[in-house]
Amino acid sequence: MARREREEPTGGLPKNFLRAALLLLIAERSSHGYDLLERLQALGLKNADPGGLYRALRAMEQENLMRSVWQTSEIGPARRTYELTDEGRDWLHAWAGTLRETSRVVEDYLGRYDALVGRSNQRAR
Repeated sequence: MARREREEPTGGLPKNFLRAALLLLIAERSSHGYDLLERLQALGLKNADPGGLYRALRAMEQENLMRSVWQTSEIGPARRTYELTDEGRDWLHAWAGTLRETSRVVEDYLGRYDALVGRSNQRAR
């Protein structure tokens, strides 16, 4: 009989959370890539990959969720700055609804887990 591999719990954020985070950050203020990378870290995405960030931005621009313009600067090179489209704002609201539901489900799970652990600790005494 083949030995079954044990499924290990994987932590982390929902799939494609980077996209939701980018929609939120750009809705807060138009931003360029490096600024977004720093703000993603402040949002909790500590290991955001710059290559993945720019691929996501390009894909989201092709999907009409955002647009970009080149802005010149007196102190450095021109930078591509991103802003949301109306469709991007719709997706921002959709993501917020989905994440609220995910949060509710996780809170329910944790409440039941805490109750179970509390009962186990009481029996152990």
